[in-house]
Amino acid sequence: MGGTLILILVIVVLLTKSIYVLREYERGVVFRLGRFVGVRGPGLMLIIPFFDRLMRVSLRIIAMDVPPQDVITKDNVSVKVNAVVYYRVFEPDRAIIEVQDFNYATSQLSQTTLRSVIGGSELDELLSERDKINQELQAILDKQTDSWGIKVSAVEVKHVDLPETMQRAIARQAEAERERRAKIIHAEGELQASEKLSHAANVLAQEPTSIQLRFLQTLSEISVEKNSTIVFPVPIDILQNLLGRKGGSE
Repeated sequence: MGGTLILILVIVVLLTKSIYVLREYERGVVFRLGRFVGVRGPGLMLIIPFFDRLMRVSLRIIAMDVPPQDVITKDNVSVKVNAVVYYRVFEPDRAIIEVQDFNYATSQLSQTTLRSVIGGSELDELLSERDKINQELQAILDKQTDSWGIKVSAVEVKHVDLPETMQRAIARQAEAERERRAKIIHAEGELQASEKLSHAANVLAQEPTSIQLRFLQTLSEISVEKNSTIVFPVPIDILQNLLGRKGGSE
């Protein structure tokens, strides 16, 4: 009875050591007596107990947060920058064989690359051309990790922390820029209005009767207002025209 129990226990241990179930997004890198024999999965995997070793590798995209890095930009401004890196394993065997810990290696490479790229950029470029810097980071990381069987799909600079003095300087610069644009828009409006007034004056000068009609229209508009007394100067030439027409009719 005791021998049967021991045999059952041995069989259970062998089965637990030899049967693996890999999910759809997982692959198993199998080593036999230390030698690489292949990549298995997904599904039910059978290996030789005590001789084979299986290491699971996920093929899903990993979002890795790069800790804030203190960097001095090309124009000598001290900033603190952090980012996020999206990568995935596309060759599980190389990710296990070529590097000891591919997650740690990718994290360290991302930090050094972030400091290098930001250090070679000016502050204005960092603030206004974020997409360009993201693409440069992605290209450098992807090239370095390709030999590890890792594909870096995207890199995004998350936050740029500026010193307080630099924030005030940027705020003053932005306010001055807004004032400059407002003055330009106001000047352009004055120019367009003067052009329209000049054109209207030329049209009225060609036809004296139109001036009288405009005068009467203005009187009509003012009469609508609820004012007690309206003093409106009447040009002499209009009176002369009216008197002249009355004399001619008589």
